[in-house]
Amino acid sequence: MKLKIIHTNDVHSNYDNFARAATLIRLLKDENTLVLDGGDFADFKSIELQGTRGIAALELLQSVGYDAMTIGNNEMFNGMDTLEHMAAASPFPFISNNLLKKDRTEIKGVVKSTILHKNGLRILVTGSSPDLDVFNDGLGISVLDYTEMTQQEIKRYAGEYDLCILLSHVSTVADEELAQAIPEIDVIISAHDHKLYPQAKIAYGTIMNSAGNFAEHIGIIELEVNGGKVELLKSATHPTGEAAKDAAILEILKTNKAKAIAALGKPLYTLQQPLWHDVIEENPLTNLIADGLRDMMECDISLINSGIANAGLFQYVSRQKLIEVCPSPLNPTSFEILGKHLKEALTQSLDAQVCLADGRGPGFRGKFVGRLHVSGATVIHDGNRVQEVLVNGELLDDSRWYKVASSDYLQRGSGYLPLAHNRNARYMAEEIKDVIQLYANKPEFVEQAFIMRTTTEAKALIQKT
Repeated sequence: MKLKIIHTNDVHSNYDNFARAATLIRLLKDENTLVLDGGDFADFKSIELQGTRGIAALELLQSVGYDAMTIGNNEMFNGMDTLEHMAAASPFPFISNNLLKKDRTEIKGVVKSTILHKNGLRILVTGSSPDLDVFNDGLGISVLDYTEMTQQEIKRYAGEYDLCILLSHVSTVADEELAQAIPEIDVIISAHDHKLYPQAKIAYGTIMNSAGNFAEHIGIIELEVNGGKVELLKSATHPTGEAAKDAAILEILKTNKAKAIAALGKPLYTLQQPLWHDVIEENPLTNLIADGLRDMMECDISLINSGIANAGLFQYVSRQKLIEVCPSPLNPTSFEILGKHLKEALTQSLDAQVCLADGRGPGFRGKFVGRLHVSGATVIHDGNRVQEVLVNGELLDDSRWYKVASSDYLQRGSGYLPLAHNRNARYMAEEIKDVIQLYANKPEFVEQAFIMRTTTEAKALIQKT
């Protein structure tokens, strides 16, 4: 008996590409096809998702005829309430065998596995979600060992299926280990690390495929299942770039964008003055974020890159504006770091090429890295190198550990590698856009955001005299 599997993973709400992928899926699938997603389809940088609490993503998948999906980290990033809302409303199985609420109770609507039927085959589909470690608590989740839970599901359904598929959002490297540890898995659809396989490969007898990311490709696996044996007939990952955009997908996006704007576009408050933004130059919006982070996390200083924002805020603040201006689901983070590493990162930040570098990294949804902005410190430089840093009026000590408020992006060393040399990191559940919403409504913080914290050595000398 033959079976075709068409799959996507790590679409990350690149729905313009998905509209092309949908055209290919409709063209290639038949009555003996399973259509599956490996997670991170719903990235809440999308206003359509924010405004519908994720339901727009479900409508897109349902329109194309998806049979199941697993929960990736991005499906979790809008909080437990949204995750449960999506899972409960999903018209197809919303799968994770190792994800629970923080109190170890089940998440409403999430199933550990499902049995699907195609061409006379009973197909066990289970799925694993990634452990987000220090972020689990803030997201309200508890993550169990994916190897143990996958083994448990296979044992639970023993004798009830002809083929086992694992939708795995834990990385291709981990999936090879899973294939070795659990020979009962016939097919693994891999995700999370955005690897693109030109075609499926076989590891330890298990068929594995991964379709890259951003809906730039779709994966196809064709199998023959007979007498308990599973044979790979052919496979591929097809690029989507030349396909026409599916009209039904475009209409769903249009409808949900209108709903989102109606829900999120209402002004929360007006601004007393515009908070303009720049990637290379010091600007008040990024200064406001820096001040807000230092106040929120009660640190010596704070440090944030201007690439966290895409544009400035003018006239008013709404949730729609915040999503557009600051789409990254990055969290306020504090850590301790030596003064010498702070100074090194601040010197790098004077280089426009560093500021304009591709900011790509975990959780980042902007384009450029951007310049580092500070709060609680004054940076004196000559245009190329930092000469002095004054922290609360005292010279920065290279050998002293400073408590810094920042984001988890910078804490990992993304954009500015010296910042990775830190210790005692602590994370908050809020996002950076929430910092903007809170502090842009405080007149004293808006006013001080216009006080520049970097100066040339010549200006500093003039001020001293």
